[in-house]
Amino acid sequence: MIRTFNQWLLGAMAKPLVFTVCLLPFGWLLMGAVTDQLGANPQEALIRATGDWALRFLCLVLAVTPLRVMIKLPALARLRRMLGLFAYFYVAVHFLSYSGFDMGFDLADIVKDIAKRPFILVGSLAFLLLTPLALTSWNAAIKRLGARRWQRLHQLVYVISGLALLHFFWMRSAKNNFAEVFVYAAIVALLLGWRVQHALKKAKTARPS
Repeated sequence: MIRTFNQWLLGAMAKPLVFTVCLLPFGWLLMGAVTDQLGANPQEALIRATGDWALRFLCLVLAVTPLRVMIKLPALARLRRMLGLFAYFYVAVHFLSYSGFDMGFDLADIVKDIAKRPFILVGSLAFLLLTPLALTSWNAAIKRLGARRWQRLHQLVYVISGLALLHFFWMRSAKNNFAEVFVYAAIVALLLGWRVQHALKKAKTARPS
């Protein structure tokens, strides 16, 4: 079954299907906004939902390598770039929703708000750090930077995930609602813990006896 799924991931239909599935949350939110189905405060619903989906896609990006190694599914690597770009897409829509609905796209007010509210500052920093990762997701960027420098740059995803969790924590602290925060924190901690353990194991194996 794993081999069959791996072969399917290598097929021509895998990427278009995954792309469509990744776009569904945005389509659902857009339809909800157009048909006035997002509740009493649709602006806040859009801001929160796009932020939630950005965090979910960051978790998916972090999960690609552990799943690829643990269940022997190398073709999953084909989807990592797409998932990373969708994470950036939802972060960008989240920031644009905040900038438009809360700040009216007033740059001066946005800058003041970022400086005044720590959770907005942390979220904006995560968005800023994620931008060069999105811009260097192409093969040409890997060739220009070199594989080692490119890999070091993209290790920023760990820092970005931590900032995203802190942003989410501070945002939920206003309503003293931490249940989802702990769930995402546990997922990220497990994924990062696996990566650290895997890296140490590889280093130990590569060390000459």
